[in-house]
Amino acid sequence: MIIRILFASILIIGIQNFTSAQENLQPLSPENLKQIKEKTIIDAQTKAIINAVSSNDLKKVAKNQDNQGKQDHLFSNRVKTKGISDQKSSGRCWLFTGLNVMRPKVIQKYELSDFEFSQVYCFFYDQLEKANLFLEGIISTASLGMDDRKVDWLFKNPIGDGGQWTGVVNIIEKYGVVPADVMPETYHSENTSMLSRLLSRLLRGDGLELRDLAKKGKKTEDLRKEKIRMLTDVYRVLVVTLGQPVENFSWRYTGKDGIIVEMKEMTPLAFYKEAVGVDLKEYVMLMDDPSREYNQVYEIEFDRHTADGANWKYINLPAATIKEFAKASLLDNEAMYFSCDVGKQLDNENGFLDVNNYDYESALGVKFTMTKAQRIMTSESSSSHGMALVGVDLDANGNPMKWLLENSWGAKSGHQGHLTMTDRWFDEYMFRIVILKKFITPEVLKILEKKPIVLPPWDPMFAPEE
Repeated sequence: MIIRILFASILIIGIQNFTSAQENLQPLSPENLKQIKEKTIIDAQTKAIINAVSSNDLKKVAKNQDNQGKQDHLFSNRVKTKGISDQKSSGRCWLFTGLNVMRPKVIQKYELSDFEFSQVYCFFYDQLEKANLFLEGIISTASLGMDDRKVDWLFKNPIGDGGQWTGVVNIIEKYGVVPADVMPETYHSENTSMLSRLLSRLLRGDGLELRDLAKKGKKTEDLRKEKIRMLTDVYRVLVVTLGQPVENFSWRYTGKDGIIVEMKEMTPLAFYKEAVGVDLKEYVMLMDDPSREYNQVYEIEFDRHTADGANWKYINLPAATIKEFAKASLLDNEAMYFSCDVGKQLDNENGFLDVNNYDYESALGVKFTMTKAQRIMTSESSSSHGMALVGVDLDANGNPMKWLLENSWGAKSGHQGHLTMTDRWFDEYMFRIVILKKFITPEVLKILEKKPIVLPPWDPMFAPEE
């Protein structure tokens, strides 16, 4: 009885506080509306703008003609790459980007005219591992209420096709890689929306079932037995939509002078070690988040794709410092994983990323004044897309003027499948770069020895690239 009275009292206080907050809200009065209208001047110039904007795509109207023809697609330093991949209607840019960073190594090693990894092979295990990670998260939070923020976050994000470099490392180190022709793409790997919806529905139901079993007193070991049964259903869905992943394979390729070569039968992990031969632990993630303290190492909870994979850590550094390391990598013919807010000021038709591509201020007669830090804090900007950073154009003094990105939207997108990014755009909208340790100074690497600042999974920096 006492507990009921206490609960009722808390509920009444909560309602009172909410009602009080509502009472403090200022409504838009007729007088306010009159003031707003009087300050909005509709002169001849504004009428012309209204006529132009209301009848056309705002992006086309705002295209800055003064900025046209000021950039080219020539680069003084460029990683030797061949071919453009296409993620189609899927959010797998993180996977394509990670594999595209490694692809030049295979092409160079075997002297190939072109080469592509099987993205669907890695994606199959990515989805299975994410399902397991979600169910493990449900088991570990079974004692918490449905309104707990972590539980709420888990059920809102049971699975998805997005990700970032962490997933590349988690999946490839555990399952290896295979050539594209060994396990080709399917309709559902190239069109992932329905698969993601159905897997999310399946897993949410499984999550509720696990929580119900926990309430009935089932032990963790019993819950994990049920989890395996649930993952069997997930595996079946993945096999039906993506195909059965290969366990052993032989690979034939056309090498130097057109000679056909057949490699011995091997596992995907053996192929990764032999054909790629890169230790993924030698890569470090660098971030430019001016809303937080620089020269610190951060870690985001659940920022991984497998339950046994560690949360990825990143060093927060100013863009100017990151650019110096990136330049050193490109001069050594090493591509990098790069993520950014690609939709901002993107002229995809011409393949340019520049802060002056579109003049929305002149078109609308307003000012957009937020800094990069303010855009991050207000969720106006975050990392949305991953691409391979493969080139830099340096002036006579060795300073970057622009950068080259290899995209995964097909060869007809942008400029022959690439995007040219100005140095200023790099400052404003770049978020992550993953780079080999050998291109980073000892002073910066020492920052990794600090105890990481752990951020929750709903932090803006968690945003998966798609």
